[in-house]
Amino acid sequence: MNTVATPVRGWTLTSRVTALFALMTALVVTGLGFYLDRAAGVALSQRADQALIGRVEHFRNLMHDLYNVEQMEQRPALFESMMGNEQDVRIFRRQGEAPFIQSNPDHLQPPDMTPLPVGRPVSSASLQTSVRPDGVKVRWVSALADVGKGGAGGDRVEIVAAYVMVQESRMMHSYRWRIAGAAGAAILLTSVLGFLLLRRGLQPLEAMSQRAAQITPDRLSTRLEQDGMPSELRRVALSFNAMLDRLEAGYDHLAQFSGDLAHEIRTPINVLMGQSQVALGQRRSLEEYEQLLESNVEELQRLSRIVENILFLAQADHATLAVECSALDLHEELGKVTDYFEGIADERGLRFELQAQGICHANRDMWRRAVNNLVINAVRYGEADGVIRIQAESDASGSRILVDNRCEGVTPHAMARMFDRFYRGDRSRSAFTESNGLGLAIVKAIMALHRGTAAVECPQPGWIRFSLFFPSAATLPVQGPALAPH
Repeated sequence: MNTVATPVRGWTLTSRVTALFALMTALVVTGLGFYLDRAAGVALSQRADQALIGRVEHFRNLMHDLYNVEQMEQRPALFESMMGNEQDVRIFRRQGEAPFIQSNPDHLQPPDMTPLPVGRPVSSASLQTSVRPDGVKVRWVSALADVGKGGAGGDRVEIVAAYVMVQESRMMHSYRWRIAGAAGAAILLTSVLGFLLLRRGLQPLEAMSQRAAQITPDRLSTRLEQDGMPSELRRVALSFNAMLDRLEAGYDHLAQFSGDLAHEIRTPINVLMGQSQVALGQRRSLEEYEQLLESNVEELQRLSRIVENILFLAQADHATLAVECSALDLHEELGKVTDYFEGIADERGLRFELQAQGICHANRDMWRRAVNNLVINAVRYGEADGVIRIQAESDASGSRILVDNRCEGVTPHAMARMFDRFYRGDRSRSAFTESNGLGLAIVKAIMALHRGTAAVECPQPGWIRFSLFFPSAATLPVQGPALAPH
């Protein structure tokens, strides 16, 4: 069974970072300690080798100044006092004979060595190493030397010397303990200092956390402090405050939407309940019951339209797939729209003026719904006995549709809210209309699905213009399943 590692519970960020910092310090200091120990050991070994080589070469020079071996035998103390440590080994012998001078306090056994010739100087490569039972290293060398200046007629002696690294071993033992103590002190000190510095450095984060804990649905206007924060946390605070701005706007929008929705649904429900209660108050004729049912059906149809519009807006808000688009002939499609609404426009004395050419790339059902909503909006709220101008054209960037009609008394504040859900102007609220304030919101949602724009403006006094811009096919998203047009 697969398991997922989880962080240790109860550990604060300060504790975790301090532990990681202490671990990093331990690794660095330990590595440095091993390096220093290695470097010191190499340096002491090199010093011991140089001492041993120098003494053997000194023995060779002394023997060269003597006349014969008998002089060495008569003055053994001279050679025995030149090896330094009491544990050092010095053996002088003729080849194949027993030593005539020997100093080997620990009775060390020399390794098998081939003596260096007389003319060959002693070097570090000539040395060999052995280890005593107590772990102390011993460096050995064997070299030949001529006694006297007689050349070939003189005696030849083999020198076997060893340097026992007792002092070096003691120094390294003490040095290692010092390194260990210094490493432990360094780890402890850096851990404590790191903990204190982290606590002080994370105080702004703690303050930010306390500030964020104060944010509730009733206090969405609270924002994180930015002044005095480190640059890294300032960027976090800016992003978090921007997110809170979006959340507050969405929350206010949702609250307003819920209130408006309840208001819109309450009216037809109250009508249905009131009419039904009146009808049940006493017996009615068959014709009266039929009228009641017809009135109830109209209210239910109104409720159905509200529900369908709300479902469409909800799908548009959360749609992640692109809509399926096709090429639409603007003149042909807008001609169908004006023909469809011509009868309703005639009742109010309105007529259409259409100028359209070009191709529009959009989903056919959604395009018709968006344009229909703009046209019916112009028919409902346009001044009677006027004209509704519909213009459309396209170019390489996309296509634009304009719907103009006369409408007095439209304020900039009203135009800024016309695409809000359930928003209706004062005049439309005071007059009975079939509008529920969702038509222009649906237009805006359809344009968002097409990556287009919807706008409203006053091109001249007394006129209002709604414009739709559909981008060209090259800039549209990849085709995918379309939303249900309802």
